Amino acid sequence: MPTNRSLKIVDELEALYRASVARLREALGRYIETGERPDPAARAAGAFAYPQIKLHYDGEHNPGPLGRAYGRLNTAGDYAISVTQPGMFREYLATQLDMLIDDFGVWVDIGTSADEIPYPYVLDSSLDLADVRAVELARIFPSTELERIGDELADGTWTHGEDTPRPLALFDAARVDFSLARLRHYTGTPPAHIQKYILFTNYNRYVDEFVAWGAKQLKEGGRYTMLSGAGGLEIRAGDPDPEAAITDTAWKKHQMPAYHLVAEDGSGITLVNIGVGPSNAKTITDHLAVMRPEAWLMIGHCGGLRPSQRIGDYVLAHAYLRDDHVLDDVLPPEIPVPAIAEIQQALSKGAEQISGQTREELKARMRTGTVVTTDDRNWELRYTSSALRFSQSRAVAIDMESATLAAQGFRFRVPYGTLLCVSDKPIHGEIKLPGQANRFYERAIAEHLQIGIAAIDELRLAGEQLHSRKLRAFNEPPFR
Repeated sequence: MPTNRSLKIVDELEALYRASVARLREALGRYIETGERPDPAARAAGAFAYPQIKLHYDGEHNPGPLGRAYGRLNTAGDYAISVTQPGMFREYLATQLDMLIDDFGVWVDIGTSADEIPYPYVLDSSLDLADVRAVELARIFPSTELERIGDELADGTWTHGEDTPRPLALFDAARVDFSLARLRHYTGTPPAHIQKYILFTNYNRYVDEFVAWGAKQLKEGGRYTMLSGAGGLEIRAGDPDPEAAITDTAWKKHQMPAYHLVAEDGSGITLVNIGVGPSNAKTITDHLAVMRPEAWLMIGHCGGLRPSQRIGDYVLAHAYLRDDHVLDDVLPPEIPVPAIAEIQQALSKGAEQISGQTREELKARMRTGTVVTTDDRNWELRYTSSALRFSQSRAVAIDMESATLAAQGFRFRVPYGTLLCVSDKPIHGEIKLPGQANRFYERAIAEHLQIGIAAIDELRLAGEQLHSRKLRAFNEPPFR
């Protein structure tokens, strides 16, 4: 748990942030009502600025070998990062600060950054924007500058100037705010409801199963306090007829609807239906990464590539063949994306627990191997050109999301894993007939989802060991 010392620092950040937001909203209101422009001198003094954490490390405190893969300082000097909505990230920020203060004796300075809060991120219902144009506001107030929002830190292309503090974290305030807005848009839910453990799926039926299971958890009491869903859904223990409330929500308006089974400490489960395709998988993880989740897992369907597989069998990915092409510019396909041992073990243990079978018995229906992810939904039509690549990679399954999600986890230092269910075997002429499809879904989806949930229960126990050194580069920012 974070100490009172670090929590007080985050509270100071929150007070600075709220004051900047209040001043920006007041200035917007005055301009809309009277045409009065904000005072340039006040802006120059940081009236609308994000707060900033700045640390100084003297290089003399050496804690010796550390068991964790993050929270480490290798070079003496100054480190800084601008911060948005510190209250939302309170526990995360405080935990990171505690490690650096305790083990490296850093000095912490809280103040305002040189970056201003873009006005779209502070708009609320109190501002009447009916008679004002966005382009007009952008000329007068701070607005989003895309050239200042990027993933250079994550991708290893950021360069350190002599007079520039080193970065404390992968994402600064402007990048985080950009993604928080996109998360609300895509998922239809408040970003604050996103939990530390994330399940991705590519079928609506998993959503139905998760929501029904979540409503049952609320009735039974325990760790979870609320089920939050796309379209403004919020169900709490004791609410009447949660199933009807779920049916009435406007989730269809959102591209990748999410459902959050919320725990007070954020250790609940978020399920996102990302739909089909690597583009969606990249889009949502670009933004979920700023939440610094503990792990994300893919549980979806795949095509089996081996004749010995049966419909309903599982595939636990231990390698990925990336034919998705959406990340080739930032993470070339020749860069290996390793399996994360703690995730593999959790998924294997979850499968044993839920199926009731021993590890030896599960071998008959769960293959561990390479998963191909393609960006071509009709890959079967070019099978002749793909067959050699499938054979050389020893691939056992094909889908359209898993390798993208794994590559994004590797890129953004978020532990990742994949457990797929074989829904057809197109190479071998075995497809789901209509009646068979319904029986397959009814039988397989509940078990598959429960394996994912059981794996998350295991991952909660792993703690910091979940964050493998495989995910860290040699010149990492210290924050996880």
